[in-house]
Amino acid sequence: MRATVGRTRENPRVTASPRRLPRTSPEAVGVSPQALTSLVDALDAIGGAHSLMVLRHGHVVAEHWWQPHAPGQRHAMFSVSKTFTAMAVGLAVEEGLLTIEDRVVDLLPEAAPPAPSDHLAAMRVRHLLTMTSGHSDDSMAVVDAGPADWTAAVLAHPVDLEPGTRFVYDTGATFLLSAIVHRLTGQRLLDYLTPRVLAPLGIEGATWEQDPSGVDMGGFGLTLHLEDMAAFGELLLRRGRWGERQLIPAAWVDAATAAHVDSSTQGWGPDTRVGYGYQMWRCRPGAVRADGAFGQFIVVWPEHDVVVALTSGTSQMQDELDAVWRSLGGAFGSAPDAVVPSEVVPVPVPVPVPVPVPVPVPVPVPVPVPVPVPVPAPAPPEHMLRLAVPVGQGRSALDGVIDGRTFALDVAHAGGEAFGGGHAPGTLTVRRDGDLLLLDVGGERAWAAHADWHTPTSTHPEPERERERDTQTGQADVRAGRADLSAASSYAWTDERTLEVRVAGLGTPFMWTARLAFGDDGATVDVAIDQNVSFGQTVVLLAVGRAG
Repeated sequence: MRATVGRTRENPRVTASPRRLPRTSPEAVGVSPQALTSLVDALDAIGGAHSLMVLRHGHVVAEHWWQPHAPGQRHAMFSVSKTFTAMAVGLAVEEGLLTIEDRVVDLLPEAAPPAPSDHLAAMRVRHLLTMTSGHSDDSMAVVDAGPADWTAAVLAHPVDLEPGTRFVYDTGATFLLSAIVHRLTGQRLLDYLTPRVLAPLGIEGATWEQDPSGVDMGGFGLTLHLEDMAAFGELLLRRGRWGERQLIPAAWVDAATAAHVDSSTQGWGPDTRVGYGYQMWRCRPGAVRADGAFGQFIVVWPEHDVVVALTSGTSQMQDELDAVWRSLGGAFGSAPDAVVPSEVVPVPVPVPVPVPVPVPVPVPVPVPVPVPVPVPAPAPPEHMLRLAVPVGQGRSALDGVIDGRTFALDVAHAGGEAFGGGHAPGTLTVRRDGDLLLLDVGGERAWAAHADWHTPTSTHPEPERERERDTQTGQADVRAGRADLSAASSYAWTDERTLEVRVAGLGTPFMWTARLAFGDDGATVDVAIDQNVSFGQTVVLLAVGRAG
């Protein structure tokens, strides 16, 4: 539960998120409001959606947040980061720093083994871009051993296959792309992209995790606001053009969004089997997407001139995509004629799209048709929904018995993702302060509200004696759920002896649910803590506690 809920230091994930994309009503751009409602309802039923933004013709027609997630919070992107890395490579190619046919060992000579294998020697930039590096598994796993030089460790990973012959989803390949751009430009990816892409889009305050030597992770670790995601999707939809500026070469965007390899053997769902481009996935309806673990999506749908940005904390990622196709597939009609307001990014008249590289898997890339851009109508409101909170009473007869009592834990299982390095918590304490309840598990603390989310910016008063506590704890490792974060928490007594506390990591997909089953006399407690989504196990803690 790597979080402490307080309000003494600004949460670095929470920054101003200016409304820079134009807003309009759905009807003004030919979108069915009922279809948007259907999409929101479907996502709500799946559970775990954090935020949603839908654009058509460059205008926001829907924006929703599920509390405790809210506007102004940056969210972990996971593998959506990969698409930004691919665009950085395209810019470096445009600037003449490399080509996609360059050998990886030539671009990273200091980190390459002195005698590379034939397969490693044959690995080229295009193989990294298309996840055909020749690795038979994800080479990024080698960094779990803590090597001093991550680039060298990934390059030392066996290349079992001939590069270019098989699609294997390989985050290590994306990390190598980041290392290449870093070496050639002398800048980390974030600094390289900022003046070229991010700043023109109005993206401010983005963060990107780095390896010990300062190389951005490339394949994960980026954090963005929801509107940042939508703006980037709009840039891809416009083939790299933003207003009067061509930020990314159109030919590169065309290549990145085309299918270069057959991904039909993937078992993650039908929308992973349509083909893979440059760090992007093709989708069944002719769309393309940047895709991050646990439901982070930027969907670009040229046929309908639509962008969908979505953040989540769910393992039902295919269900979310199905909801987009099902709800929005028939939602679009014609927009009324109108003039283009000056503040709107102009929609260029598209030209036939050349295919700049061979495409082994022929998947048509729909070209947007020219559309009139409407005068903005009254914008739809920012709709706030809510993630489920524990259901039950705010008080129990045991409240007075367990208040302030510390239980020594006999731990049967402790998952490493919530308690670093497998270190098991030794104690558990429950304490009440007015309407708020404190859960302290081995020093990891969360103040929770009944039937509501208590956050660092909540209207619930923070207990005065807790205000000196920092809102940030833990080491940055988003892949493992251990990011620096603040949290929102809620509790309920589900029966007279069972207390449930739910902790949501803000800006992350992660949520922890603690179920505490007390003995009749309140002197013992059975503890079970689960995590909603994970790359590994979701059981965080199983223990029996006895009052001291």
